[in-house]
Amino acid sequence: MTFRIQDAVADAMARLKTSNVAGATTAIRDALIGGSSSTLRAPTGHSFGRPVALGLCDVLNALKTRRGQVPSPMSRPTRPPAGDDPRFTSRSLTSAAGTLGYKLYVPEHSDREVALVVMLHGCTQDPDDFARGTRMNQLAEEFGLIVAYPHQPRSANANGCWNWFDRRHQAAGSGEPAMLAALARTLSQEFGIAPERVFAAGLSAGAAMADVLAETYPDVFSRVGLHSGLPHLAAHDVMSAFAAMKGDGKSGRRGAPGHVSRKIIIHGTADTTVHCSNGDEIFEGMRSRHRGSSIVLNDDKTAGRKATRQILLGASGETLAEYLQIEGAGHAWSGGDAGGSYADPIGPDASREMVAFFLRS
Repeated sequence: MTFRIQDAVADAMARLKTSNVAGATTAIRDALIGGSSSTLRAPTGHSFGRPVALGLCDVLNALKTRRGQVPSPMSRPTRPPAGDDPRFTSRSLTSAAGTLGYKLYVPEHSDREVALVVMLHGCTQDPDDFARGTRMNQLAEEFGLIVAYPHQPRSANANGCWNWFDRRHQAAGSGEPAMLAALARTLSQEFGIAPERVFAAGLSAGAAMADVLAETYPDVFSRVGLHSGLPHLAAHDVMSAFAAMKGDGKSGRRGAPGHVSRKIIIHGTADTTVHCSNGDEIFEGMRSRHRGSSIVLNDDKTAGRKATRQILLGASGETLAEYLQIEGAGHAWSGGDAGGSYADPIGPDASREMVAFFLRS
């Protein structure tokens, strides 16, 4: 029985990695009812004999052992870190929520008024790789940004993903959101940064966690940048996470009252990892929340690639959200450095777009 359910779960996990949710469900169902599946084979030296119906506890226990392995929107290995930069240092912070390692970039002239950007990498990435791919450190010199790159260890998630889909990390007061908020508060105090100049940005799972921060810690992060991400509460476990990535998620906070961070959303129409309907969902959530708002629609073209820009304006004309939908772009940081993983050199430049949104008065 043990090897049968282990094979069933392995088969289901393999199907999930190709976004075949239906196939994964079938594999688990067949194991539960004792039916046959063309993908299940007995190990050498064993015979299945008569089908044996397996209990739900068997399935859940097997899934538990593999829980940290998914979801992984990214699976390509990262490249070696760039050369040492004395302004880009490794640090750690221990708070009530736990210990968080991170890298920090401090621009050469940090005596001017600075802003803080917390950059959340995607699955399989790390701070060095993400800094290289986004080129955010170069913009830090230009605009006076302190840039922090928290590192999600494999001990927290087997693929280095932020656990945006886990109920334990979807609310204020504990888990990863609390650790990231503590980091922002600590750095704000260290560098004397005003609350309205504290921001967060991320890619994929990092963007999904940035939206968690926007919804749970708007008092800490005034604005967030979401590249190829998913809305807060779009999923509550592994299976619903893969459904959300396919565009079948259900956000529990669309139009919910209350203060949230302002958001810039960037998503490619050809993203086959996180469906672009997730970007639509985030923007619609902001529109529904702000009654009396209006939308300005513009068409842009950068480096031969078309993009549609929607700007959500409040009653006083202030920008509440911005949505840049890039035609033909996939699951990669737009306008990034090809030396980093999941970075697309073709524009528009997502990093510059985000910084402009963050610093706009």
